[in-house]
Formats: sequence, C-alpha cells, structure tokens
Amino acid sequence: PLLTMLDRLPEHFLVMNGDILTDLDFGAVLRSHEVSDSPLTIATYARKVSIDFGVLTTEGGKVVGFAEKPSMDYRVSMGVYGLSRSTLNGYTPGLPLGFDELVLDLLRAQTPPAAYDFDGYWLDIGRPDDYDRANAEFTTRRPALLKGA
Repeated sequence: PLLTMLDRLPEHFLVMNGDILTDLDFGAVLRSHEVSDSPLTIATYARKVSIDFGVLTTEGGKVVGFAEKPSMDYRVSMGVYGLSRSTLNGYTPGLPLGFDELVLDLLRAQTPPAAYDFDGYWLDIGRPDDYDRANAEFTTRRPALLKGA
C-alpha cells in the first residue's frame, strides 16, 4: 500500500506491524535511520530458541556431529522499520511488495539495511506464546507500554 501513496510520504518515515507490544522508542529508530544513510533500518531483537531434541549433523550417511538439546541465539526483525521514500522508487504500485522481498533486493544490490538493535521489552503478539505472556505481564508493564496514558 505504501507504493500508492509515495507522493504523500515524507522522505523518512516509520512502518510497523500492528501485532507487536514494545517499549521501543520509535522516535529513536527514525532518528537513527535518518542519520544512517541506509535505504532501510530494521529494528532487531535478540531471541533464543531451545531445541528439545538431540541434534545430529550428518554427511554421506554418517553422523559427524551431535549436540544435546542445543539453543540458538539470533536477532529477529521486530516488525518496525525506518524507511526512505526513495528506497521504494522502481517498485510498481498495485503489485505485492513485502519487507522480505525489499530486504533481499537491497542485499542483492549491495545496499544493506541498517540494524537498530533493541534489548528492551518486545513481544510479537501474533504468536500465541507471546500473546499469553503479554496478557500475563500487561498490568505490571502498563506504565512503560502506555507512557503518558
């Protein structure tokens, strides 16, 4: 939908998913994007996934490695993006364009997005586990999540 309203957007703006709960300073993300000289800035968050199984590495029909119930640390997109209007030039209004495609296009063009690393409170409440956690924690986190409300 952004492509149909490019002429009404400022040069730098934020786009975000509607199913997140966070105490992220959105203004700080936008300011970081404006000074980054990157076409896109992605707010990122550290996550950890625990694997409930012994994980095998195999080559040529033989087990060459084993890890008992490992965990994996990685950074994920928070669904909050600083974007420059000019980044969207060249895409056709009316055709689907997801942020996954945009990121892959930028990487292919060797114009990588900037990362805005965030370690505060963030939940993707589109996931059932995070939604349940948000309901359980909302009362105690309300002042930080609804500043000024």
